[in-house]
Amino acid sequence: MEQPPIGDAFGEMIRDAYAVRTGVGPRPLAGGRLPRPVIEVIERDDGLINGAPADHYLDEPADWPPHDHRALRLCRGHVLDIGVGAGRIALELQGRGMAVTGLDTSAGAIEVARRRGLRDTVLNTVDGYARAAARYDTFLLLGNNLGLLEGPQRAPVFLEALTRLANPGARIVAQGADPYGTRDPVHVGYHERNRARGRLGGQLRLRLRYRLVASAWFDYLNCSIDELEELLRGTGWRIASIDEKDRPYYLAVMEQGR
Repeated sequence: MEQPPIGDAFGEMIRDAYAVRTGVGPRPLAGGRLPRPVIEVIERDDGLINGAPADHYLDEPADWPPHDHRALRLCRGHVLDIGVGAGRIALELQGRGMAVTGLDTSAGAIEVARRRGLRDTVLNTVDGYARAAARYDTFLLLGNNLGLLEGPQRAPVFLEALTRLANPGARIVAQGADPYGTRDPVHVGYHERNRARGRLGGQLRLRLRYRLVASAWFDYLNCSIDELEELLRGTGWRIASIDEKDRPYYLAVMEQGR
């Protein structure tokens, strides 16, 4: 079967989701209409396909899950929103008068965040941006973006990059998901397959599909709190608090220290 071209699948999806919501966009179909709804398709390396409407990336605060609101109360100082997407969190912080920068690797997502009014954006990886002179007091990894730790090999590199960007006393506020409460045999089998390959059970291998474009394959981590503590060992970051009010989702605040 012919493989799709690799490109900014996430960015194209966000552009179209924004166009559907606002009625303004670059890719009208016959009669000026766009496909409705815009669907995010996630493909896992065992063949599992999931799809969901992409509109949630544009949600206003009234539609957010409760843990997002609690996370915002943990922000302080200059905030770096990592994986800013369409800017839903960063725009709310900006509206509250906080200094916030949105970082993303998707040009399309950054374009939409700017069009929605986010003033300070960076198109870069965390590693690339770590060479900048900017310094931050809070690093946000919301929308399950604790997953950007990827796994045991990548996590120390990612956290070292944040250390280089951190002001003294900085914190990471991250939302993650413990994957191990499921009884779904498809997911339980995937966890077992991962462990047999020397990976963490919830260490996902994914790619995004949108229309004719796919992202490159990437790792994305769902982990238990015990696994998170182990990933932090030796990095200079430690868990300061855990909020498990919305299990299996949780908020982890990590701070520098022994």
